[in-house]
Amino acid sequence: MPRWLPRAVVLVLALIACYRLGSWAFHQLIGLLVNILIAFFLALAIEPAVSRMAARGVRRGLATFLVFLAVLVVSVGFVVLLGSMLAGQIVEMVESFPRYLDSVIGSINATFHTELSRLAIQDSLLHSDWLQKYVQDSASGVLDVSATVLGGLFRLLTVGLFAFYFAADGPRLRRALCSVLPPSKQAEVLRAWEIAVAKTGGYLYSRGLMALVSGFAHYVLFAVLGVPYAPALAVWVGLVSQFIPTIGTYLAGALPMLIAFPVDPLYTLYVLGFVVVYQQFENYVLQPKLTSRTVDIHPAVAFGSVIAGTALLGAVGALIAIPAVATLQAFLGAYVRRYELTAGADAGAPTPGPRRRVRLPGLR
Repeated sequence: MPRWLPRAVVLVLALIACYRLGSWAFHQLIGLLVNILIAFFLALAIEPAVSRMAARGVRRGLATFLVFLAVLVVSVGFVVLLGSMLAGQIVEMVESFPRYLDSVIGSINATFHTELSRLAIQDSLLHSDWLQKYVQDSASGVLDVSATVLGGLFRLLTVGLFAFYFAADGPRLRRALCSVLPPSKQAEVLRAWEIAVAKTGGYLYSRGLMALVSGFAHYVLFAVLGVPYAPALAVWVGLVSQFIPTIGTYLAGALPMLIAFPVDPLYTLYVLGFVVVYQQFENYVLQPKLTSRTVDIHPAVAFGSVIAGTALLGAVGALIAIPAVATLQAFLGAYVRRYELTAGADAGAPTPGPRRRVRLPGLR
């Protein structure tokens, strides 16, 4: 047996063991890594505000705290306002639901010559097997819901803590990262960091513009229909539909439909139709144009990046896909060498007259 064979076998086994250990550790830490990634982009988003306050003499840690406090106060106030409004509308809808049910039953009896009654329908529903099974499943799922809520709060706290450290210690973090790199690479890292801040800010700016347009369009609809709390509902639709990926549109449209139901059940269909039509307009007309202007990427690339991000990381990937791709595209664009086009290379440009031979530099 050759002398190198035992060492080779041990080396191969050690490499396999290291690979398996690394793969296990990566799968165990994937949640933490995703949280750190979200926190990093969140820190990039608030970096301009923090840097502007720091330039005026405010300590960077205090500036970061004030920015987070402002975001927290606005978010909590908005949630409390919508929660009180939603609670009042649910009570009103529950109180008026028997009247709507009586009108529907009366219409069915007059049309089909039946003798249905609300009391009989309520009694049959209360003693139905599927309702009892649903109540049992809901009771058993209370603990699961509580665990999910607590897990979400812990994840939110983790993201906020890392984002605070990234934003407050941004210059120190950049210095620590650049100190282990040669001078030629330090400039590239700093340039990539500046591009990431600019592109993330541009993405949030485009989302803010779309939220403003969406809120105004839905406010006009709610005002015309006479839906109560039209300004608050318009703000809800604009913010939720833009800053909650994938399911944000459905969450944004559900609340106005619920509020419009006590006014007139037919208004619920009007709101649903408008939400669907506006969503198509936003996806195919408004979003590609605004995204291409503020983030400076092609609309098709933006659309494909969102799909790819959703496939890789779900809702988180859909949220950070566009700024990540825009940052990568802008950074790599500095290393792509471009050349002048030869005559006739542009298929869309006319080439009148006889063709000329173009001598390219370096070619004979």
